[in-house]
Amino acid sequence: MSILEMILIAIGLAMDASAVSMTAAAAGFVKDKRAVFRLAFHFGLFQALMPLLGWLLGSTVVDYMSAWDHWIAFILLAIVGGRMIYSGFVPDNARLIVDPSKGWTLITLSIATSIDALAAGLSFSMLNVNIWLPCLLIGVITAILSAASTRIGKAAGQWLGQRVEILGGIILLVIGLRILVTHLTLR
Repeated sequence: MSILEMILIAIGLAMDASAVSMTAAAAGFVKDKRAVFRLAFHFGLFQALMPLLGWLLGSTVVDYMSAWDHWIAFILLAIVGGRMIYSGFVPDNARLIVDPSKGWTLITLSIATSIDALAAGLSFSMLNVNIWLPCLLIGVITAILSAASTRIGKAAGQWLGQRVEILGGIILLVIGLRILVTHLTLR
């Protein structure tokens, strides 16, 4: 596998994390450089570790994982997306704000957006690819694209206003549905 192919795979795998970063910024949760760093770091770290985990699992659990990975990603994204949509409809003074750039929400999103990277790692093991360079490229590219996406998200948040959380929640649901439909139709 060439470096160009690895870079293209990394860019493809980074798209979900970038969309979530953009959504978090558009919803007004990315207010400082620390929040940008948290998003970029966690998404990059999970995207780098999941292919390694998939590679280590190898072909021993491919059938079991492929039967459930898309459902896990969909459920996690649906929960977070649903909470964002709900929060967008609740008046400001009565809503419970859940920051997607912190705590368990960030961990949940990091796992949900990196399930595809786990599958890529399984594929790498079947192709006998040395896993270290792809993991590094996937992690670094995801971190860079996630950080860059927050700038776009901030601009969109200012343009769309305070109720951008509804749009962000819908985007997360669409990402989850895309993962689910893609896996179910490719069988």
